[in-house]
Amino acid sequence: MNEKSTGENTDPGAELDQCRIDSVDVHAFEVPTDGPDGTEEDGTLQWDSTTMVLVQVHAAGRTGLGYTYGDVSVASFIESKLADVVKGRDVTSPPALSHLMGRQIRNAGRPGLGAMAISAVDVALWDLKARLLGLPLIHLLPVWHDRVPVYGSGGFTNYSLDRLTDQLTGWVEQGIPRVKLKTSRDPERDPQRLTAVRTAIGGEPELFTDANGALGRKQALYWAYRFHDEWDVRWMEEPVSSADLEGLRMLRERGPGPLEIAAGEYAYTMRDFTALLEGPAVDCLQADVTRCGGITGVLEAAGLASARHVDLSAHCAPAVSAHAFCAVRGLRHLEYFHDHVRLERLLFDGTLSPDGGALRPDTRRPGLGLEIKWPDAERFRVYGPRTT
Repeated sequence: MNEKSTGENTDPGAELDQCRIDSVDVHAFEVPTDGPDGTEEDGTLQWDSTTMVLVQVHAAGRTGLGYTYGDVSVASFIESKLADVVKGRDVTSPPALSHLMGRQIRNAGRPGLGAMAISAVDVALWDLKARLLGLPLIHLLPVWHDRVPVYGSGGFTNYSLDRLTDQLTGWVEQGIPRVKLKTSRDPERDPQRLTAVRTAIGGEPELFTDANGALGRKQALYWAYRFHDEWDVRWMEEPVSSADLEGLRMLRERGPGPLEIAAGEYAYTMRDFTALLEGPAVDCLQADVTRCGGITGVLEAAGLASARHVDLSAHCAPAVSAHAFCAVRGLRHLEYFHDHVRLERLLFDGTLSPDGGALRPDTRRPGLGLEIKWPDAERFRVYGPRTT
C-alpha cells in the first residue's frame, strides 16, 4: 500500500477501484456550415449545418466528455436508453460498460443511431477514467504510435475553383503531404476541378478523392482509370456505396494497381468491418470513432484489420481520433476534415493542430485534453440544459 505518513492513500488506482459514476449529462450543438450560400455538398448529399451530440459523465468530482456527429435524436436516445445503464457503475472498465449498453439497445437498434450513441458515451468513459488517473488518454491505451499522420479533407463539390484550390493548397503549405476533394456530384465537372487542384498543389502531394457512394460500378471503374492516369489520384474512397461489397471488390481487383479503394466510415458494428475485410473489398479500411462504438470499437476494429494485414485509417473527429488511433498498429492516417476541425475549435479548448503533417496528443493534459468553451457553445445549443 502506497500511503503518506498521515495514512492518506495516494494511489489513484486504489481510489479508482471504489469510484462509481454519479451522473450523465447530454447536450447537442448545431453549427451552420461556412460553405457557399450556407451549404456544403458531396457526391450524394447537401447540408447546411453539423450537429455534435456531447456527453458528460461525472464521477468523484471529475468529468469525462465524449461526442458524436449525428442528428439531435441521438441525444434523446442516450438519455432514454443509455444514461441509466452506466449510472452507479464502476468506472474502471469502459469496454464492459460498452457491452452492457449494446445489450440494452438490442431491441431499439444497434447500427446507425444506436452505435453513434454508444460511441459518444464510450469516449466519455475512457476520458473520465484517464482524468481520474491524471493521465493523458494516449497513456491509458495500448499505444503503438506517438502521433497520427493526417490528410486535409474538404474540397466540397459546390466550392468555386478558387476556394477549392485555396483550401487544398493551404493544407499543403501547412506541411500536410496529402489532400482530398469530394467528387462525382456532376462527374463531367470533375476533370476541371482535378486539373485545377493538381496544378495548384504540384506533383508531389498525394491526391485523394471521395465520391460518397455516388457512382455505379462501371462508371466508377471508368473514373478510377481516369483519376489515376490523368491526375495521379492514389485513393478513391467510396466510389460506390459501401453497402455494395461486390462493387468495391470489383474495383479493387480491376482498377489501376496504385489506386487504393477505401471504405468503412459507415461501419457501425464489427460485422460491418468483417464484411469489408472479407475478399477483401478494400485496400485500406476506415473507422469512425464516433460511429463504431467509440474507442472500444476502434480497438476491436483494429484487431480485425491487423489479422487480415489491412491498414486502418481514421475517419474525422480529430480531437478524439488523435488519441484513439495511436493504439492502432496498422495505422495509415486520419482525415483532418474541415467541418469537424472548425466545429471542434469553436466548442473546445485544447484541440490539436498539425505539426509536420501529423497530430500529436498533448501529454501535458489529462484525458483528451479538451475543455468545453461554454459561452461559445451555448450559442449553438439545440438540446440539453443550459450551463449559464
